[in-house]
Amino acid sequence: MTFKRHTVTAALPYANGPVHIGHLAGCYLPADIYVRYLRSKGEDVKFICGSDEHGVPITIKAKKEGITPQQVVDKYHKMMGDSFKEFGVSFDIYSRTSSKTHHETASAFFKTLYDKKVFVEEITEQYFDEKANQFLADRYIVGTCPKCANENAYGDQCEKCGSTLNATDLINPKSTLSGDKPVLKKTKNWFLPLDKMQAQIEAYIDSHKEWKSNVSGQCKSWLNAGLQPRAMTRDLDWGVKVPVDGADGKVLYVWFDAPIGYISATKDLTPDWEKYWKDKETKLVHFIGKDNIVFHCIIFPAMLMAEGSFILPENVPANEFLNLEGDKISTSRNWAVWLHEYLLEFKDKQDVLRYTLCANAPESKDNDFTWKDFQAKNNNELVAILGNFVNRTLVLTHKYYEGKVPVAAEYNKTDLLLLEEITKFPAKIAASIEQYRFREALGELMNLARLGNKYLADNEPWTLIKTDEKRVQTIMNLSLQISANLAVLMEPFLPFTSKKLSAMLNLNTGLKWNDATRTDLLLAGHQINTAALLFDKVEDETITAQVQRLEDSKKMNEEDKSTEISQNSKEIKTEVTFEDFSKMDIRIGTILEAEKVPKADKLLKLLIDTGIDKRTVVSGIAGYYKPEDIIGQQVSILVNLAPRKIKGIESQGMILMAENNKGELSFVSPTKDSMNNGGVVK
Repeated sequence: MTFKRHTVTAALPYANGPVHIGHLAGCYLPADIYVRYLRSKGEDVKFICGSDEHGVPITIKAKKEGITPQQVVDKYHKMMGDSFKEFGVSFDIYSRTSSKTHHETASAFFKTLYDKKVFVEEITEQYFDEKANQFLADRYIVGTCPKCANENAYGDQCEKCGSTLNATDLINPKSTLSGDKPVLKKTKNWFLPLDKMQAQIEAYIDSHKEWKSNVSGQCKSWLNAGLQPRAMTRDLDWGVKVPVDGADGKVLYVWFDAPIGYISATKDLTPDWEKYWKDKETKLVHFIGKDNIVFHCIIFPAMLMAEGSFILPENVPANEFLNLEGDKISTSRNWAVWLHEYLLEFKDKQDVLRYTLCANAPESKDNDFTWKDFQAKNNNELVAILGNFVNRTLVLTHKYYEGKVPVAAEYNKTDLLLLEEITKFPAKIAASIEQYRFREALGELMNLARLGNKYLADNEPWTLIKTDEKRVQTIMNLSLQISANLAVLMEPFLPFTSKKLSAMLNLNTGLKWNDATRTDLLLAGHQINTAALLFDKVEDETITAQVQRLEDSKKMNEEDKSTEISQNSKEIKTEVTFEDFSKMDIRIGTILEAEKVPKADKLLKLLIDTGIDKRTVVSGIAGYYKPEDIIGQQVSILVNLAPRKIKGIESQGMILMAENNKGELSFVSPTKDSMNNGGVVK
């Protein structure tokens, strides 16, 4: 079917942390490539995304940092939006689910289904934390997964095996708020009766045989197990309020609320939003990661079916997971390459990361990112093939023809075959993109660069110029035409490089995809601009530094784990002698400064006056004390502990803390209010 327009969405990221390369490879980069290609074809397309600001991860983050959920989402919404923009992800709008438009849209959507009597109102038993005195959302409950025995599965999903769960499925559940075992308590919620809609959903999925096997396979697994009603409301105070009587203290379930964010964002983008959501001549495509398949292929379509006026997704090209250096990316362990940090450290190298992530995209199975491969992709492919071909072509054009495109005097058989091959690349690359095979499409783009490189190497114009100037004119003309075609075709993949190359070629910026089937984009006599390198080499020391950063992070996590095990141990440690104890020099000190250590939820960086000096100590007390509350606090500090680096900060000592039977920490402080700094603790 031919569509008049396209609505393309990328999964709304939780606004509880920065963007990392796993997010990019999973959905944002493939979505951007697809959208840029459609725009280059002249299609009417809207690219929609925004921050998901109502998930339980937001409230968990807020509790950890001692701030409000709104402060959390404001911080990360801006950080993510800025990073996406700098990386070249070309959203038409990057919205947010805390906006007024979204609250109104999600509320109205729920009310429509409520008025149509779609929901089933049920009083069920939900987990309740008696110590925290609140019902527990799915992400506030952890336990053992009944399917893979992962002991850290959440109440809605096991991130190890990918299974979608209900909290009551967990073995040995416990509350993340108190650590206690929750109890079941009765509460009222509104359920979407997926069981009654199974035949309709099954028919919808069966009508899309073209979906990727990982997507259809996961959907079939759910359908074969039999769909069950799912609660669309939660007992929480952060989110879109349930707009019906008797729903005090309840908000919309985040997976009811979040996908409606695509609709509300489109409303903010254009007054013609209904064309992009309700016209059957619009193609709706969701780009997501594999952990979101069930929500975008079953639950959201079921919501749209029940509402009745919306189109359904035509495709949901979900990717698998990207690992890092052979290990699963983990935000809690800081085992990640963060986009905002990459953009600071690798200035003007957005396209190198785009290229590497696309070339290693986890399209059909989990894949791995390594810094060594990043270096190899840059040096051996972007520099040695694409950059080398373009640079030689432009430099020789300036050397032989003062930067003017020479006339192609006469074509031989090799030239004619080359011309024929050039015209095939737009269709080959397009076919792969339209089947969501972006790695394959990028490979075809590089094949065009390889073709140009081989043509130059085989014909050796730098040698031939001495004997056959007319032949060299044709060689250089064709090499320039390939460069121009590359500038057009690389734009979806390498937009910054495309812009740079187009500027060097002085190329018409209004060219469209199908223009790359031509071999006369640069007319004879056309003046090109000064040549510059498209890419430069990434040196070994740069890669070594990045690998070392990850190793430091791994070591830090191991030390934290060891410390946690040690702190939680109830057994008496191995006895020491008085001589061992007497080696410790414990002094009274005063905390002069305190601040959080970036990306370390447990750590504070302290400046302590020990009476003998002022020194920095890194302490794992951020979960118990705010920095501003402990300035001026007197502490006992072990001053002759060997220094060690923690998160890149040299820590010169250890403050003594006491732990009660609830696991709460308090300072070991002098009993007198004003004991002098430097006083010896005996």
